[in-house]
Amino acid sequence: MSGVSAGARRLPAPSLRPYLGRYDGYLLHGFDPGVHVGMPSTTITVILTIDEPIDVPVSSHPGQAGGRWDALAGGLTLRPTLIAHNGYQHGIQLAVTPLGARALFGIPAGELGEWIVDLSDLLGPDAERVRERIAATSDWRARFAVLDEVFCARVAALDPRRLEMDANLRRAWRLLTDPAGAPAVARVAHDIGWSRRHLAARFTGEFGITPKEAARLTRFEVSHRLLRRPEVSIAEVAAATGYYDQAHMARDWRESAGCPPSVWRAREVFPFVQDDGVPSEKGWEHDRNNPYRNDRYRDEDGPGVADVHLP
Repeated sequence: MSGVSAGARRLPAPSLRPYLGRYDGYLLHGFDPGVHVGMPSTTITVILTIDEPIDVPVSSHPGQAGGRWDALAGGLTLRPTLIAHNGYQHGIQLAVTPLGARALFGIPAGELGEWIVDLSDLLGPDAERVRERIAATSDWRARFAVLDEVFCARVAALDPRRLEMDANLRRAWRLLTDPAGAPAVARVAHDIGWSRRHLAARFTGEFGITPKEAARLTRFEVSHRLLRRPEVSIAEVAAATGYYDQAHMARDWRESAGCPPSVWRAREVFPFVQDDGVPSEKGWEHDRNNPYRNDRYRDEDGPGVADVHLP
């Protein structure tokens, strides 16, 4: 069955960009029922559904049962989440940075761990109010304006002390999640003047993953984005992203995606969710036979996968 992916993208208001990545609005319909793999990433995934709840039969946390949510947030993890669908999905996906966890939720990302939680546990009544307002209009521009309004208000009302992330942790995170390649953990520890043990303890407490896992997660995330380019071979991606070889990348993918990249490429049918491209709030549509059209693999406000050079 030929599915259609429609939606819109836009960067949040400038004051929110330290806390949020791009707004990804999506309307996927006409696909065969199946299971979509929600990939691990270096941001906290937030999903606000429109129309139908999201069905998660397998959570990224091994100790968490599956469930259905109208709106959810998932912490940083190196494991995939499985999302069951009937061929139709409609909503907005957000990428919350670790600093955004403090700004919008009032907690460090480490407190979420690998768990999936109801968004109301983090935003209180704002979660349902936002969902009702974005569902009340079909205009993506208006929906994104609602998100800007609510999140700007939350940041403005925040106790500034909740934003106080240690400067050394901020620098360590930037270094270890550089899409062009992370330095060794020992070098990062030396750079900020901490021992490796102290860095590991403080880093894990703040972000919920270890320094080594952050670098590994970034490499996986970059490889995932590059593999959406149909003209790029798996061998080229492995070489560009610092894996020893294809077998090394395949092992990493089995743990983080549940399958090797060749299998994921063959199975994946949803082209829009977690896909990279040109931010635009005007709306767009394409079919599954051309999911890569116009993708630049880079947002306007920072480095992206375009900075990773293929051999």
